[in-house]
Amino acid sequence: MLTAIIDYESGNLHSAEKAFQKMAVETGAGEVRVTDDPDVVAAADRIVLPGDGAFPACAGALRASGCFKAMVEAVETRGRPFLGICVGMQLMARKGHEYTETPGLGWIDGEVERIAPADKSLKVPHMGWNDLVIDQSHPVLDGIATGEHAYFVHSYQMRVDDPAQRVAHVGYGGDVTAIVAHDTMIGFQFHPEKSAAAGLRMIANFLTWRP
Repeated sequence: MLTAIIDYESGNLHSAEKAFQKMAVETGAGEVRVTDDPDVVAAADRIVLPGDGAFPACAGALRASGCFKAMVEAVETRGRPFLGICVGMQLMARKGHEYTETPGLGWIDGEVERIAPADKSLKVPHMGWNDLVIDQSHPVLDGIATGEHAYFVHSYQMRVDDPAQRVAHVGYGGDVTAIVAHDTMIGFQFHPEKSAAAGLRMIANFLTWRP
């Protein structure tokens, strides 16, 4: 079993790599490899797409990478389990509105917009720990309950048009989408590798998820 973490120069992947490798050992989930090789992505049993920075830059870098076509074919045609993290989750949407309107992957029925808290004293970016509110059950959330903490760093969030595709949210002057899912795909707005025991549990659940 191979899990590919796609490297398209979207940020430092060291902490994510270590967390996924740790949980792969604990769960017997096989190898975890950070890669920019489309052949490795095509052969992977599950795929992780991280992302730090602005939506347009990440979208452009992903589409320019050799892994883009292999990733889309693996997920859309062969149904490989997929996890998007932070901007990697946002790229699952139809489009983003950061700086300019930019197409996403269209895997989730939603758009990415700037966080606008009703409480003007709340700062953007939304940064730090927040309590998850579970909207519906999902295998990757096995053992995770409302009130578990996750670590966020973001100024934009996904507005999901289909409520069935929003799995969890947090409160930050209004609802902020935290987890989305559809078919064999799931996305975390937070960083599970920085979210202590709850984040590691979700990584382990993803590595053993068989949709």
